[in-house]
Amino acid sequence: MSRRACVAVFAFALVVLPTSSALACGGLIGPNGAVNLTKTTTLAAHHNGVEHYVTAFNYAGGGGEFGSIVPLPTIPSKVEKGGAWTLQRLQQETAPLVQKEAAAFATTARADSAQEVYKTRIDALDITVLKGGGESVGIWASDHGFRLPPDAPEVLDFYAKRSPYFMAAVFDSKAAKERGQQIGDGTPIHITMPLRSPWVPLRILGLGKQPSEAVTADVYLLTDRIPNLLPAAGSGFEIERRVPASEDLLADLRSDRGMEWLPPFGMWLTHLTINSTAPQLRYDLAINVDGGAPSPTRAGLVAPRTPAPTPVPTVAPTAELTPIPVVTGDLAAAPVSQTRSTWPLVLAFTLLPISAVAAFGWWRWGRPRTST
Repeated sequence: MSRRACVAVFAFALVVLPTSSALACGGLIGPNGAVNLTKTTTLAAHHNGVEHYVTAFNYAGGGGEFGSIVPLPTIPSKVEKGGAWTLQRLQQETAPLVQKEAAAFATTARADSAQEVYKTRIDALDITVLKGGGESVGIWASDHGFRLPPDAPEVLDFYAKRSPYFMAAVFDSKAAKERGQQIGDGTPIHITMPLRSPWVPLRILGLGKQPSEAVTADVYLLTDRIPNLLPAAGSGFEIERRVPASEDLLADLRSDRGMEWLPPFGMWLTHLTINSTAPQLRYDLAINVDGGAPSPTRAGLVAPRTPAPTPVPTVAPTAELTPIPVVTGDLAAAPVSQTRSTWPLVLAFTLLPISAVAAFGWWRWGRPRTST
């Protein structure tokens, strides 16, 4: 992978520092030496309503643990080891795992910490999917021995207002050495999420950086149709290319682990180059592949609507009813007898008018007439 001096980027990752660490030159300082996080290439692919994130965490020396927190738009259906050459093949294209079951665990986090909804281990990476608000995710990080940069609360709240899900990835460099991983080796992670429209978090790239520091990254998109992007190119990123993906490229990607879902043809390849600063990069990348406009809320350009409080139904006061007296004893039969005694009068007043009309009609038109 190409590297840029003094820049260390996790693709859409929030850097979480070990308690005894300090952020220097865009990298991490571990307890036993410097841990340089090399630039990471990211694939955000979308096909048939499912988004696939593929990124890699590179081991670059040092000791102890370091990690990151990745904001997610929804809870993933699968987190697994990514393919061995997918990201490298995409880089080559633009140049001049069997799912692991979630491990059972017992959490010792405080009650106000984020909820752990999924946990697994991939090589030397401990993966935990969290559900909670920005504050509770920060508490979880503190409870697990990490501290966040000063701007973390603002950034975490920015994401938690739109989705409560985050993925924490803790890289154990000691375990990496025990596994025989060499400096520069990467651990690709493949996250599968059902999602109607693709989305790539970008603001997270500037977390912990000074205003003058550069934020650089490469993002690849594979979509069924030409994607519409928000914000538009020129807002801290450029579109290096947007072309139909070649059949050779798709065939190579489909042959890698976990990439068999790709169709043999008909996909569009978009390559974005991020070259910005933290103050400028205050948005995410919202994508629409149906021909419509991307969501400004997903892009972080518009705050999500606060649901209106459900109105409490007001019940009109019921008119006070006059209680019906309860009659007992011999008087109980009185209303019945009185009701029965009115029937002759009702019948008489009903039949008399009818009889009079009938008699008049017979006399006027129906009686026999004699001729004179």
